[in-house]
Amino acid sequence: MNHLPPAPGGRPRPPGPAEGLRAHSAVLRSHAERLRSVVARLGGRGPHADPLHAEVAALAERCAVAAGGLALAAARLDAPRGSGRPAGPALRRKDP
Repeated sequence: MNHLPPAPGGRPRPPGPAEGLRAHSAVLRSHAERLRSVVARLGGRGPHADPLHAEVAALAERCAVAAGGLALAAARLDAPRGSGRPAGPALRRKDP
């Protein structure tokens, strides 16, 4: 699945690793937003609304977390060699 525009000349170009990760991250963020909007519209309809609400909200959160991880991986790929790696919040040690 390629979410990038075609290269000049009309031929699709293969994305670089960082570009591909960013494209997938954007798609996952979009999915998370759509899922959150569905949760907001569900309201309290029927006896199964609460469990469904919780499942959809959890799926939206998983999409958002995965999107953040892909964005962080893309940033690491873009970092110049030898400059150290950017440390996102998930990668920082909490223990001294």
